[in-house]
Amino acid sequence: MKRIRLYIAVSLDGFIARPDGDLDWLIQFPNPSGTDHGYNELLQSVDTLIMGGATYRWLLNEGSEWPYKDQTTYVVSHQKGSPSESIRFISQQVVETIRQMKAGGGKDIWLVGGGQVITLLLNEDLIDEMQICYIPIILGNGIPLFPDRPKESHWKVTAQELYDSGILKINFNKITR
Repeated sequence: MKRIRLYIAVSLDGFIARPDGDLDWLIQFPNPSGTDHGYNELLQSVDTLIMGGATYRWLLNEGSEWPYKDQTTYVVSHQKGSPSESIRFISQQVVETIRQMKAGGGKDIWLVGGGQVITLLLNEDLIDEMQICYIPIILGNGIPLFPDRPKESHWKVTAQELYDSGILKINFNKITR
């Protein structure tokens, strides 16, 4: 069975993007040594990505080339896009579709974002691991990491790393009871 792994950056005050979805604060954050904060290791361990529609549209607007050609990306969105060989859209039976993906073989699944998809999967007990990179900045407002009041769940810290960039990454595994 595949694991669903959330890997995401968050501000100190719990936001994953500005209110309009902009990630300028994250892209412009100084990283003099060019550390990838575990990104490449995570990317090699997954063959599937799940992301919300706003995250998908932001990626399309920011880059000229799709960065995840080697993985299959599922976009959870009410707006259907043009599916391709590596990009598919889920607009109905989201939880059931993701449960089927998780039950399949292969590598793990990276839950990229956004907040509503994260909360939906948390509430369905579908997330197995979280790698949260805390960026030392306070935005004051924005899109929260856990919107819409996720249900209570319990997590164990399995690793933490403080990078020279000032970013603190904490790994959590879900505690099943």
